[in-house]
Amino acid sequence: MSQFPEDIYTEPSDIDVDTLRNLGPLRGIAGIWQGQRGLDTKPKAEGPKKQAYVEQIELQPIDPQTNGPQLLYGLRYHTHVVKPDQVKTYHDQVGYWLWEPATDTVIHTLTIPRAQVVMAVGKASADATEFELVATHDSDSFGIRSAPFLDYAFKTVEFRIKVTINPDGTWSYEEDTVLMIRGNPDPFHHTDRNTLTKIAEPTANPLARK
Repeated sequence: MSQFPEDIYTEPSDIDVDTLRNLGPLRGIAGIWQGQRGLDTKPKAEGPKKQAYVEQIELQPIDPQTNGPQLLYGLRYHTHVVKPDQVKTYHDQVGYWLWEPATDTVIHTLTIPRAQVVMAVGKASADATEFELVATHDSDSFGIRSAPFLDYAFKTVEFRIKVTINPDGTWSYEEDTVLMIRGNPDPFHHTDRNTLTKIAEPTANPLARK
């Protein structure tokens, strides 16, 4: 039996337009944030290399989104990362964090300008302060797509992110991007972690402002 309704067109009639009030576990990450003590472990020809980084991420609420009867609330985000005391971009990333209240589902999409996109999924209660999302390269729905060179040289087979909303108002993440690197039979765990402090509140979504 399908988990989806027969009526795939009719939208919900009782949508609350205030996204910030309906973000479930994502409410704790809405806003503009900075992290000064990020740590990246990346692959190099000579072996794993650790790199400190500084990060700013902006997560702003979007209007409620519908796919027929499906209702999603979310945040549009932009992450900008540099090495300490440098101007050149070290990492740039855009995407959405989405929350589906009806199914307690969190979805994370990311796009990076090295020609790669990922969509990860996880379950969490509306009041959760910790949740984990996963994407795999062989998934039909929540997967990973890369340009041919990345698949040839650094094939991403799994992406995992764990988010923790901390009691002091900060939030932290730990990422594990599992790579199969050409010439190496063992998977490489490309990891990133940081703790972020809020520097500005989120702006209400357009429908809520109106």
